[in-house]
Order: sequence, then structure tokens, then C-alpha cells
Amino acid sequence: MENSVTVIGAGLAGCEAAWALARAGIRVRLYEMKPKKFSPAHKYEGFAELVCSNSLKAERIGSAAGMLKEEMRLLGSLTIECAQLSRVAAGGALAVDRKRFSDLVTEKIRSHPLIDVINDEAADIPQGNVIIAAGPLASQAISEAIKRLTGKEQLYFHDAAAPIVSADSIDMQKVFYASRYGRGDADYINCPMKKDEYERFYNELINAESAPLHDFDIRDDEVGSQKRLVESTGRFVESQKRLVESRERFKVYEGCMPIEVLAKRGADTMRYGPLKPVGITDPKTSERFYAVVQLRAENAQRTMFNLVGFQTNLKFGEQKRVFSLIPGLENAEFLRYGVMHRNTYINSPVLLTEHFNMRTRPEIFFAGQITGVEGYTESAASGIIAGINAARRIAGRDYFTLPKESMTGALSAYIANASPDNFQPMGCNMGLLPPLEEHIRDKKARYEALALRGIEAMKKEAQRL
Repeated sequence: MENSVTVIGAGLAGCEAAWALARAGIRVRLYEMKPKKFSPAHKYEGFAELVCSNSLKAERIGSAAGMLKEEMRLLGSLTIECAQLSRVAAGGALAVDRKRFSDLVTEKIRSHPLIDVINDEAADIPQGNVIIAAGPLASQAISEAIKRLTGKEQLYFHDAAAPIVSADSIDMQKVFYASRYGRGDADYINCPMKKDEYERFYNELINAESAPLHDFDIRDDEVGSQKRLVESTGRFVESQKRLVESRERFKVYEGCMPIEVLAKRGADTMRYGPLKPVGITDPKTSERFYAVVQLRAENAQRTMFNLVGFQTNLKFGEQKRVFSLIPGLENAEFLRYGVMHRNTYINSPVLLTEHFNMRTRPEIFFAGQITGVEGYTESAASGIIAGINAARRIAGRDYFTLPKESMTGALSAYIANASPDNFQPMGCNMGLLPPLEEHIRDKKARYEALALRGIEAMKKEAQRL
């Protein structure tokens, strides 16, 4: 087996993968198309460029983001090291000077004797050991190569996801379990609406503010012909329908349009769609309702529930405000908000193991947002794990065991074991973790206990590396 690895992409995930490999004594060929070619979102020549924000989120250990960063530190993260050296004041968050951060990562990578940087676009996937960390704005050439590798039905170019709420934040006194027409095992949580409640929700929804759309929310090769269609959310949907007709695989189409666009078609449109009350009655009272919002379990532990049919392009603050009007969700904790944007990613539950390599081609690993993890630190963490496991595979060692109680382990388990039928990207959140043996009522104390349990488990495993 060749004692080297090709890493495609020098974003956060690719740099972490290259760094982990080099620390293990493995030679790396790192492909980065900048500065010869830039994606529509990237402007700086340096590696690990932060585009949307300079924040790596909360540092507090009792938060999902803080827990993940501590685990990354235990695993020798390059991202965390350089972030600490380039940090700027941001309260309880770890925020960085973007240019200095990128420069530090770039210098570390370029100066390592085992890492050879190739400033060229990887237009195909080479033979041998490979880590594909092409990112959510992967170029057309590498996207086509991934499509040939995985099958075009397993590669998505847009992300249209509904919000997810924490199960323990739902007011169970206002909702009930039931399935439509009594079919199944009452798997859905139903949030019933009376007419006045529905009308208030409808009016707030159609007047809520949408998030701005960018040119890079359209495929690189479609910008010229499609950018004029991105003037409103409704026309955005039309652009996606046209792209579907051109045989590209998208997660956004007529049956999956933003809930706010559907609502604007008429006051009762949602009641004939995702909020249809037909066949749903309260099993305790036999009461029928004007409209019903259904919540479906997002994981086997049933700690997370998504709002069925609520794909949306609303701003996050607007989602919190408007969706909290739904009975039972007044105090809901949103583990992730709905999104609708350009995001190249694979159907990981079909393709990948929890070690981030392919089930059918174990010498090929994926890392970063292309796997379905969402966020800067999540992408970097996946790069660390892919790098560690690629090195261990080359050395003939067992793959690194990630504790299921750790945030890194929970994210890895999610991308490998989530439902492949409706796989959506996921960022770190406490709902991914297995519950504590003893329930702690206070949320802050419960989150701290979850984090300390996971970090301690990661410490033990990291010592065995």
C-alpha cells in the first residue's frame, strides 16, 4: 500500500487532514486550486479561508461548539491552535482575524516537510489513498468526478432543510402523538392549531424577512443564465426547477419549496399541504383541528424532531420568532434552523462509514461539509478524523474509535447512520448525544454534564493514538 495520501482542497477540513497525516509520518500531496482559480465565494489566496463569519462559535464547555473545540484540541487540531494565535475579542466566542488565521494555517502547512502543496485544480480523483475535502462550493470539474465515483443520485448541489428542535423543549401538554388515519405507531408529534392560531401564524409567516441569496447559491456553470432569477425566493424556486429539468440532482423542487413561498400562494395552501389536518385527531379527546404541524423524529434516540415540510429561506431570527407561534413550540430550542442554499454534499449514510471512508472504496475518504457536517469547526473536526484514520489504515492499524458520548463521535455516527432517504447536513448540537443515565432537569447543568462526560471519554481514547 502506497505510503502517501492525496488531499483535495486546502480548506479547514483539507488542512486538518493533511496536518493529521503529516504528524503521523505520512507524506501528503495537497491540491488547492487557488490562486489559479477561485470559487464564487473565496477571495483570499491563503488556506482555510473563512467566508461567512470570523467566529468559530462559543468556547463555553457546556455548549456543543465549546465541547467540540475541546475535543479537537485533544486531537491536535491545527484550526484551534491557529485560532488561539489569531483571536479577536468576541465575548464568549472564539473569533479570529481572518487574514492572520489563514496566514498562520498556510504557513504551517507549507512549511511542513511532509506536505507538498500543488497549486492546481484537481479535475479528477487519483488512484491510491485520497481524502476529498472539496467543500460546499466544489468546482464543476471535481463535482463531476465525485458524481462518477459515487453515482449522480448520491450527490446533491443544494441544501433545503427544515428546522430541528430539541425534544425536551417541546411543551408536551399542548401536543400529542398520532399518525394520520391511525396508521403506524403514532410516530409523529402533532402541534394542533385552532383557526385564530393558524391565521396569526400565517400572517406572520408571509410577512417574515427572508435571508439574502448570493450568486454562489447557484452552480458555478449556471451563474450567467440563472443569477437574474435569484431576485426573490419564488423565482429562486423556479430556477431550481429548471435545473432539475436539466437532470441535475437537487434537494429543492416543487414538492420541497420554502414554506413561506407555499403560504404566499393563498391562505389555505398550507392546510392542503404540510399542515393538512385531515385524518389527525387527538387520541385523548377525539378533537379535530383547523391545521396541524407535524414533527418527525430526526434520530433513533428521539431527542431531536424536525418540522415536517418546513424547508425555509427565512432569516434565523425570523424562524425563531414565527415558528415559536406554533402551539407547543413557544419555548422550543432550535438545534438547527432551516436553510436553502448552495451546498455540494454526498449522501453519506449510503456511501461512508463513521471513519469517513467509503464503504466500497475504503482507500477513499471524504472530509468537511461535503460529508454533511455543517459549520467551520465541524468541517475541521471531520478532517482530523479522516486524516487520523487514513494514516492508521496505511499503517495497518485499526481505525480510531470515537466515543459515542463525544461530539465528534456523535457527528461521525450521524453522517454514517442517519436516514439515507432524506439526509440533511447537521452541525454540532447536544441533541446528537446519547442522553445521560440520570435526567438533569436544569438545561445548563445537563449540557455541562453531557460535555464533561464526552470530553473525558475523548481524553481516554486520544491517549491511545
